[in-house]
Amino acid sequence: MIRYMLKCSKEHQFESWFRSAEAFETLCKNGQLSCPTCGTSQVFKAMMAPRVSTARKPELPATEAPASASPTQTSPMEPPRPTAEDVEQAVAKLRADVEANSDYVGVEFAKEARKIHEGEAPARAIYGEAKLDDAKALLEEGVPVLPLPFTPKRKLN
Repeated sequence: MIRYMLKCSKEHQFESWFRSAEAFETLCKNGQLSCPTCGTSQVFKAMMAPRVSTARKPELPATEAPASASPTQTSPMEPPRPTAEDVEQAVAKLRADVEANSDYVGVEFAKEARKIHEGEAPARAIYGEAKLDDAKALLEEGVPVLPLPFTPKRKLN
């Protein structure tokens, strides 16, 4: 397995693992790679630093401080990390999209998701609350569900 740092034509960086260098080249040539941020298939290798492990870490002299990396990127091998503000904005956008395009079913979520999956209710996007055991049971039954990174506004009182 080989890990490459990749970059798309819109400058988004991400990493991915491949069986071999040839596997990467084949997937890239066939347009089967895409950026997870924007979806473009114009993906190529980004500049990478070799990752070499040593038995121990070198000690820095007391007067010498480590070179500071930007707060959003820790090393050339890692993609930029989003800031807290970026995360808050992304969650707010997700919440707005879910609320605008889904039906809120509240605590009846597990029951309604099961009905939709079994064809007893019309297919539609829903969201609500479910107990952990109910969510696990849905997954075991093959009902496609995902947790959301927020609680519904109706429960924020």
